[in-house]
Amino acid sequence: MSSRTGALRERDVVVAAAWVPFAVAAFVLPSGWIRWFALGVLLLSLAHQPLTLGLVYGDPAQRSSRRRFFLWAPVVLASVVLIGQAISFMLVAAIGGLWNTEHTLMQRYGLVRIHRRRGDDDTPGRLDLLLLGSWLLLVLAWAVRDPRTPDRIETLGLGTANERSLQLLVDIRPVATALVLVAAAGAAWCTWRWLVNEARRGFGAGAGVYGYVAATAALFVVAMVHPIAGLLGWVGAHAVEYFVVVHESLGRRDPGTSGSLVDRASVSGARAVAFMVGVSAVGTAVVLLAQYHASLTVYGVVFFTIGGLHILYDGVIWKLRRPEVARSLDIDVAMAEVAR
Repeated sequence: MSSRTGALRERDVVVAAAWVPFAVAAFVLPSGWIRWFALGVLLLSLAHQPLTLGLVYGDPAQRSSRRRFFLWAPVVLASVVLIGQAISFMLVAAIGGLWNTEHTLMQRYGLVRIHRRRGDDDTPGRLDLLLLGSWLLLVLAWAVRDPRTPDRIETLGLGTANERSLQLLVDIRPVATALVLVAAAGAAWCTWRWLVNEARRGFGAGAGVYGYVAATAALFVVAMVHPIAGLLGWVGAHAVEYFVVVHESLGRRDPGTSGSLVDRASVSGARAVAFMVGVSAVGTAVVLLAQYHASLTVYGVVFFTIGGLHILYDGVIWKLRRPEVARSLDIDVAMAEVAR
């Protein structure tokens, strides 16, 4: 691993272990408190989503790179959500839940790729993605097979949208055993391929890659033993990781001269924190106001549109091959050119 990553090693450990406090809390809290803790984790998850909108609409350079896309995406997505709710709210909730699960997986994959690029490792990304994806599918199949899943969903009190998304897992239990066997075989094969590839390269990817992959494996094991702890660790860590990445990125950006929100946030660590807290607070307040003071339809449009834009925009603005993104993540620009 390059010397540039040494100063970040403690921070990398914090990110890799971000799921641990959430999982431990699920283990030790009295059953009556779990619902409230889960609501707090969901609120944290909600708070990180508007931050992406701040990074886009608070940065003139970002907006100008895809002006039409950033102009019309909210309109199109809100319209799709509105039409979808008219057909079936459960359908929208299910798609939203599955899309968010895929997005959380892709963030974990992205962090592995960041670690590799920081260590000048040009390993193709498909094996990392197959490894993490196969593990996730095994955990989901295991949850489907577990007859206690419905009671656990009810205990958490995650809200209508999340309950309906998870309920799909319960509905396909008749084929659960077959799913587990297939998923286990796939996970074993992908893990073996990944290990063989690392062995051929002399296990030279660095502590950042192996530490984060091992932490993810531990999270998935916990999820199979205690699904509530695993779920809360999965959701909570996703938000924490995003806050850390955004803060680090803002700290390495060129402040620029436009006077935009993002430019001002890049001047100092304190301003970056103020930007993140402010944008997250405003976005969260909008969603909560819609939830408690508007119709279910309006709330659904606001909630799913903000969440959808967060996922959609993240896939656009965090491309490692873009020099400005690479620099903001402490990645050598030459290595970013071969990122996959």
